[in-house]
Amino acid sequence: MHGWIILDKPLGLGSTQGVSAVKRALRQGGYGKFKVGHGGTLDPLATGVLPIAVGEATKLAGRMLDGDKVYDFTIRFGVQTDTLDLEGVEIATSDVRPTSAQLAAVLGRFTGPIEQVPPAYSALKVDGQRAYDLARAGEEVMLASRSVTIHSLHSSPARGGGPSASSADGGGGPPQAERSRLVPSTASGPPPRAGEELEEATLTAHVSKGTYIRSLARDIALALGTVGHVTMLRRTKAGPFDLSGAISLDKLDELAMARALEDVTLPLRAALDDIPALPLTSDQAGALRQGRVLVGVAADDGQHFACFGDIPVALVEVQDHEVRVVRGFNLD
Repeated sequence: MHGWIILDKPLGLGSTQGVSAVKRALRQGGYGKFKVGHGGTLDPLATGVLPIAVGEATKLAGRMLDGDKVYDFTIRFGVQTDTLDLEGVEIATSDVRPTSAQLAAVLGRFTGPIEQVPPAYSALKVDGQRAYDLARAGEEVMLASRSVTIHSLHSSPARGGGPSASSADGGGGPPQAERSRLVPSTASGPPPRAGEELEEATLTAHVSKGTYIRSLARDIALALGTVGHVTMLRRTKAGPFDLSGAISLDKLDELAMARALEDVTLPLRAALDDIPALPLTSDQAGALRQGRVLVGVAADDGQHFACFGDIPVALVEVQDHEVRVVRGFNLD
């Protein structure tokens, strides 16, 4: 049980609650006690891919935070809220509605490296305090712009299975009591006709770490001469994990009761599919487990997944034919 369980996080569930659900499933299935953590926060009103690390895989959870992510999201035009999503209070309105052609024309401005100002309602810290705490207290929050990369951005057909209102990378909207009054919308119905003004649009974005979808939606609306906010957010991919391997909470409970969680637990190495493997001899594996440096190893510079047969030994860094441990795994 050292590996990854990928949840299709439902609406209303926080990431820490997802971790608790997996811990409970492990107990119910009699698997024993393991460390459990998540590999990338999703706000309660976002849905989709939530990687849960179990056992030694928790040592790679931080690395998951640096991975790219893919989101489907819906922008509703004409209203901006203080949180930039459905959770907030209306602060600006506009009668302007873009057409599909106008939307398509501006998306190129938001593809590639861009500068982005995070939302005031975010988990970033300002003078040691969370920005959303300051915003909730009525204080003006000024956050510096940051460099992020939008690898791709395009219109997407409406998708079911998880309407939400949230931000990427953790969000930070109003308290749960306020969320209960919200009814997120879905983008549905026939596609707009040419020249028809859009009330809302659903997009797909492949983004780098640190990208806030709410800010992206805000800036797209402003570029179209109007205002807008996010009404749906669904993460379809986080690092190497996508919805094809994700399970519902009901499925998680069902497998736990059947003592079959291993059937959906991906191997520890699944989070490292973007780096090459480095096969080790028994002596080399023993040396790395003791924290020693291997010398004279014929391998390209960079990170490698070192293993002895099928047993993960360490995430290592190779430099000038020397191998040093980055993260070691305590597996027999």
